[in-house]
Amino acid sequence: GTIDDMRLILRLLANAAALAIATWILSGITLTGSSTTSQIVTLLIVALIFGVLNAIIKPIFALVTIPLLLLTLGLFLIVINACMLLLTSWLAGLFDLGWNVDGFWTAVLGGIIISIVSFVLNVFLPDPDDKRRG
Repeated sequence: GTIDDMRLILRLLANAAALAIATWILSGITLTGSSTTSQIVTLLIVALIFGVLNAIIKPIFALVTIPLLLLTLGLFLIVINACMLLLTSWLAGLFDLGWNVDGFWTAVLGGIIISIVSFVLNVFLPDPDDKRRG
């Protein structure tokens, strides 16, 4: 319904904001666009790709790497997040979107930044499924 649509839009905007912050902080993540508007549109499309990958591919990655996740006490999730960013960058390249992650370590740092920003933003995003809040 409407609440679900709103939540999806909020999550998309939160992802776009997290990607924008990582792009701004890290010189290895580049965003090209002729105008601020085109850069915002690019970030929204990239955020959509990133969101879909996180919803579909990431759980499969996590499932396949359960032993590594347990062995590293969950730290391997940073590597999985880096892979999601690299995959997003690759797809953005295929669609000529003008957003690029340069290398694995940039993706690792980007993944950490995005995780932190997403965590902070999600604290402030209302969750309609949470019945305890009222």
